[in-house]
This record gives sequence, structure tokens and C-alpha cells, in this order.
Amino acid sequence: MVFFVATPIGNLNEITFRAVETLKNVSAIFCEDTRHSKILLAHYGISKPLYSYHKFNEAKQTEFVLSFCERGEDVAVISDAGMPCINDPGNVLIGALKDKGYPYTVISGPSAFINAFVLSGYKAPFTYYGFLPEKKSDRDKLLDGNVGVAIFYLSVHDLKENMSYLANRLGDRECCLVKELSKMHESVRFCHLADEIDDDKGEFVLVVNRATEVNPLCELSVREHLDYYLKDGMSKSDAVKAVAKDRNVPKNLIYKETL
Repeated sequence: MVFFVATPIGNLNEITFRAVETLKNVSAIFCEDTRHSKILLAHYGISKPLYSYHKFNEAKQTEFVLSFCERGEDVAVISDAGMPCINDPGNVLIGALKDKGYPYTVISGPSAFINAFVLSGYKAPFTYYGFLPEKKSDRDKLLDGNVGVAIFYLSVHDLKENMSYLANRLGDRECCLVKELSKMHESVRFCHLADEIDDDKGEFVLVVNRATEVNPLCELSVREHLDYYLKDGMSKSDAVKAVAKDRNVPKNLIYKETL
């Protein structure tokens, strides 16, 4: 059996009894970073063979995991924090296990985007996107046609740029910005996408409330929104002002988006 085990996203005590028992009883544990996982395992007195299993060696290590299955041994797969397969390795292995007919299961536990959604108080349905793609065209395609609350992971380095993009793409919607979940300095901030956020540390989950009322034109891309006014006879300068007003964002963001 292969156990996909959720591990703490911050506070080391946020782990289930079943997860600890499973990690104590398997023959081996596969993890993203052995140095990182040793801290958790030492905290619970768990000493097992530990092997790396990350996105750069996933294909090779999948075969190694399967060799344990062939011998009838149990193994566990964990990520650095949270649930395997959620922005972490595991999907490739599950595909191989399904193909081979080997048994596997999930040991429940914390997941950052679920915690953030609950803290936001917004209503389902929601869509979890993870990290935004680098290319704008890929981002636009990802967001087209989806409704309900939108949940994103943001690195501190991309925080301002990602929120600015989303303000342009979705309109200046109400959102909940959650930082350092389950850790000592956990914080929950309710704001709007176009707000200026000055923060240079931490890991963030952004929960955007798309249920709030926004001008329907804001559902268009910025380019389409601008074209709507241009076709109505507006000058480019006036059209930019109108789009900025609809989206409640500075004019320079619209200029920058359409250059």
C-alpha cells in the first residue's frame, strides 16, 4: 500500500494520530526534501529510511516506489507541507499505481487553500488555481469562464504583480489575503485586489470573492473592455479612464496593460 500523507503546513502539532501511526509503520518514506522532513519526523520520534521524491526526479523515483509495491511493502509519500498532489509531487505516481493496479490511499490532514477558504467566510462554489502561470495569455485562458470564489497561492516576490493582474482581469474585488497559515504570525487581511500591499515576508493564500457585484464589463479582458468603449466612439484617453473607473484601478495600470 502507498499512503499519501498530509503533513503540517506550519505548526508541527497539526498532524493526525493516524498520520503519525502510518509514518511509524511503513517501510520507507518518500519526501520532497529529506532535510526538511527530518525535522518533522524527529519531532515525533519516527526513524525510517527516507528518500527524495520531488518534481525533478519524480519519473525515476516512481519506479523505485513501485519496487516496494512489488515486494508487498507499505510506503508513505509526503510533501514539505500540506497534501501531496496539491501543487506538490504525487500525480505521476498515482497514475502509475492505477496502471499497475497497486493499492493506495490518502491520510487526511491540512491543506493551505482549504484553511484560507474557511477563514475568508466566503461561500462555495470555489475554484482553486494554485500559482498563476508566468504568461499573461495562459493566465487569461485559465480564468476564462469560471465563476465563484477564486483561490490562489502567491509567493512574496509575486504578491504585488499578481494582485495587480487580478485587479485588471477580475475587477477590484473584495478579497481575503491569508499569511503564514497555522504559524505563530498567521494573519488574515480583508482588502481589495487593487489595494497597495506592503509585505516582504511570508507565504500567502489569496481568496477572491467573485460573488461581489462588479460591472459586467469587468468580466472581459482589459483589451476587450477598452475595445468596447473605443467602438462606442470614445477617444483612447477617455476609454482608458472609463475602464480604470469601472475596474477601480489606477489609469496607469490600464495603459500598461494595453501598450
